[in-house]
Amino acid sequence: MEHDWKPQPDGLQQIIQLLKESQSIDNTVQKNVQKKLEELNKYPDFNNYLIFILTKLTEQDEATRSLSGLILKNNAKAFFDKFPDYCKEFIKRECLSCIGDQSQLIRATIGILITTIVSKSGLHTWPQLLPTLCQSMESDNYAHCEGAFGALQKICEDSHEQLDSDQVNKPLDYLIPKFLKYFRHNNAKIRSHAIACINQFITFKSQALMNNMDLFLENLFVLADDNDLDVRKNVCKALVMLLEVKIDKLMPHMNAIIQYMIIRTQDDDETVALEACEFWLVLADQELCYDILKPHITTLTPVLVRSMKYSELDIILLKGDVDEDQNVPDRDEDIRPRFHKTKMHGTKTDEQMDDEDQEEKDDDTVSEWNLRKCSAAALDVLSNIFHEEILPVLLPILKETLFHQNWEIKESGILVLGAIAEGCYNGLTAHLDQLIPYLIQCLSDKKPLVRSIACWTLSRYAHWVVHQPVDSYLKPLVEELLKKILDSNKRVQEAACSAFATLEEEASYELVPFLNQILDCLVVAFRKYQAKNLLILYDAVGTLADSVGSHLNKQEYIVKLMPPLIEKWNSLRDEDKNLFPLLECLSSVATALQTGFLPYCEPVYKRCICLVKQTLEQCELYNANPDQYECPDKDFMVVGLDLLSGLAEGMGSQMAPLVTNSEILPLVYQCMKDPVSEVRQSSFALMGDLTKACFENIKPVLNDFMQILSMNLNPEYISVCNNAIWAIGEIAIQYGPDMSQFIGLFLEPLIEIINRPNTPKTLLENTAITIGRLGLVCPQQVAPYLQSFIRIWCSSLRSIRDNEEKDSAFRGVCHLISLNPAGVVNDFVFFCDAIASWNNPKPDLKDMFLKILGGFKNQVGDDNWRQFFEQVPPQLKQRLSALYAL
Repeated sequence: MEHDWKPQPDGLQQIIQLLKESQSIDNTVQKNVQKKLEELNKYPDFNNYLIFILTKLTEQDEATRSLSGLILKNNAKAFFDKFPDYCKEFIKRECLSCIGDQSQLIRATIGILITTIVSKSGLHTWPQLLPTLCQSMESDNYAHCEGAFGALQKICEDSHEQLDSDQVNKPLDYLIPKFLKYFRHNNAKIRSHAIACINQFITFKSQALMNNMDLFLENLFVLADDNDLDVRKNVCKALVMLLEVKIDKLMPHMNAIIQYMIIRTQDDDETVALEACEFWLVLADQELCYDILKPHITTLTPVLVRSMKYSELDIILLKGDVDEDQNVPDRDEDIRPRFHKTKMHGTKTDEQMDDEDQEEKDDDTVSEWNLRKCSAAALDVLSNIFHEEILPVLLPILKETLFHQNWEIKESGILVLGAIAEGCYNGLTAHLDQLIPYLIQCLSDKKPLVRSIACWTLSRYAHWVVHQPVDSYLKPLVEELLKKILDSNKRVQEAACSAFATLEEEASYELVPFLNQILDCLVVAFRKYQAKNLLILYDAVGTLADSVGSHLNKQEYIVKLMPPLIEKWNSLRDEDKNLFPLLECLSSVATALQTGFLPYCEPVYKRCICLVKQTLEQCELYNANPDQYECPDKDFMVVGLDLLSGLAEGMGSQMAPLVTNSEILPLVYQCMKDPVSEVRQSSFALMGDLTKACFENIKPVLNDFMQILSMNLNPEYISVCNNAIWAIGEIAIQYGPDMSQFIGLFLEPLIEIINRPNTPKTLLENTAITIGRLGLVCPQQVAPYLQSFIRIWCSSLRSIRDNEEKDSAFRGVCHLISLNPAGVVNDFVFFCDAIASWNNPKPDLKDMFLKILGGFKNQVGDDNWRQFFEQVPPQLKQRLSALYAL
């Protein structure tokens, strides 16, 4: 039947007309066309018409033919398995018959259609495909060869696993040698396709490629200086991927490869230079980086610096020639999607710190990764490997660039100084007394891009600034950054606001004397800022609250800060995602203001309850009728829970009346069972904060919550598990000996988590604290298990600062040791190390430590004690002697 299929002339003309109309810029026409296309999709033959127009109607314009193919591609992606067999076969046959079309656009469209069909139905359902493409690939006709290669490249990208599958006899075994033959083809486009095809299999270490690796490298090196930029780009891509997965194969040639990549990093074409520059980022992750790169670092460093200058295109995209744009409203597409960060109790993990560092390093907002950003990132990571060794090369360059008359070169010098702030810190400190005032002076430069990069670079040295005399550096920096927060250029506003948030974190209470002028500035910014920078302003306000804490709880500050926040709060609807950063900000403010937030507490509390309730109701509707209702965005629920946590933390017992007169506890119960981990994470944080604030309200329903807490002690979900464990510890402190009924639920899972290899630091610390707290309230039940966790327990808590949580945990363990001294004997040196970590324990806690030390000494006798103490590391011995007169 399919061989006899022919289109009806009238129907064909109608579809052609429809395709032409669909290219109209008139929205009404577009909507009508879309409606007709949806109608036509009900007829299976419609797809035959589409392939017919794509492949047979060569008299039609390329745009119409290509559009026909793209509509067919979308249909195939959605419904190919439902196409009738005759339709599938007709489409496949027509694709292969037209793979060598004279139009490059049509060949590319057919390639996209072919890879879509393979992805949907598998190579095994189209046995003619690869033999036909290989045959076309060997054709002397350029169009046939290029069309086949283009389709194969797309299949390699989308279906690499299928090409290495036994189900179709591993076609990669014969394809890799075929591709390698074409590395020396006389046409650059074919050479580029051949490398791109093989590149898809490097990361996956496909055996067929590994078997041909030496031949691949030999051919790759031949193409290193190819005249075609796409070929050079693909060569660079291949070397970067090989460096990551098969560095051993590159080692014999590494010096030559590094020299080549230094040259390519300076390629006239920026896309080639960018691919080459990625090499340095990957090399920095290799253990051998220092030894491999050391002979070349003096050559590479100036190359990276030169690549950090804005290109002409960058300046156009950044509107670098626009001095004032503060009154220009932001477009929706200018505002990055923003995701709420759920509340996590305890110290930050290394991963979180790295993420925040990455955010800091994003010195401008051109969203595309470019050569400037890649070079800056490379210099950053390499400075963390070579440290002061690169300064003899960099300092003369900095001296020239920082004071250059050309503002673009000056700007790049300031970026360099920011990029090396971490890695070369020790070597730069001798120069910072001159550099910091110069950078502060650059905040007043007439060029906005110089002012903005100066903000970022100063933020990278905030740590140094806050450890100097306040009047020398911190005071002028605060004053000038506040001026830039109110700059007439939006990019400078953004950079200054972000830099100030970093300074707030570093300076903490040092900012208290400046609170009046800081708040005056931020309040003006609320009136001045467009939508995008408002998001950063919320972060700066929230970070200020976190940094100065209860110092913000003064009436003079509250009357300045709260009205603009509440005005924004009232202006946003419940379904507006701009609520996310505002609620995060309010959570920090509520915690800092404590009872100072009381006048604003009830309406904020009620709205948060409403957000949680509405989202849960929408979830129920969606789960019951997914076709009828949209899946709700649970971030609204998460931000509501997190702000309720902030209120509980700040208001303490003042929360009790609000909890009593609302349905918060049933809502939290539902959230604790939610399948989305972020919802559970925030609900456990709220559970712990409510326990601290108003335990009498929580106590009657605790039995319902305990089982859910125990079910979430799964370290695969680190943040959920962390908050559940923290909440258990808070409940234990409040519940006291009555907690004994739940010890069986929690103790063994907690001991398993603390002994688990590679458990993240924050999770270890919270687990150790909660075990200690369980020991404090139920020592008889926990003491028999002491030996199974005491060593890792001590190691986990030796690094955290003195606080109430640490205090309660150590009291608990002291009780356990008094009941089961044998449980600590084998690991006593670890206990000594842990108690030596205290700077200022409370007198009664210090007495507990002394009794345990004295008891151990008496038990083992003077000779054994002396022998034990001689084996203690000298630094620990010195600290124990000073603190406990041992």
